[in-house]
Amino acid sequence: MSTKILVIDDDVAITELMGMLLRTHGFEVITTNFGTEGIRLTAEKMPDVVLLDLMMPDQDGWQVCKSIRVFSNIPILILSAVNDPSIVASVLDAGADDFLVKPVPSGVLVAHIRKMVRQSDLVNNLNLNNSSQLVTHSHSLLP
Repeated sequence: MSTKILVIDDDVAITELMGMLLRTHGFEVITTNFGTEGIRLTAEKMPDVVLLDLMMPDQDGWQVCKSIRVFSNIPILILSAVNDPSIVASVLDAGADDFLVKPVPSGVLVAHIRKMVRQSDLVNNLNLNNSSQLVTHSHSLLP
């Protein structure tokens, strides 16, 4: 099963380029140029990672990130041309998991995505193991 990436960026050229680049690395890619549609697609398609731009006209990256966090812990990687430490801190506080400044070398981007997927898989596996242990222990308490 391939890793599913949702790219949310208002620049059509960026989403097309990201789609082509990520597909060459074996990722399944969904793109949108609107924050509100990105929120809907996150809920419907349940991607493994969301790549999110900050500066968008309908909803900015902060709003999109906060909206996604209401219903999901999917890893969110911010890609932005803004290179200001206070902005980075602000978006990480809003719920993003990582931040890279555009332009990003493709190898670095892919490495960050794979790292986020590994971390997410690890957390999900730990949660599953803890849930199954809880069930096992609760059954052993029954007479």
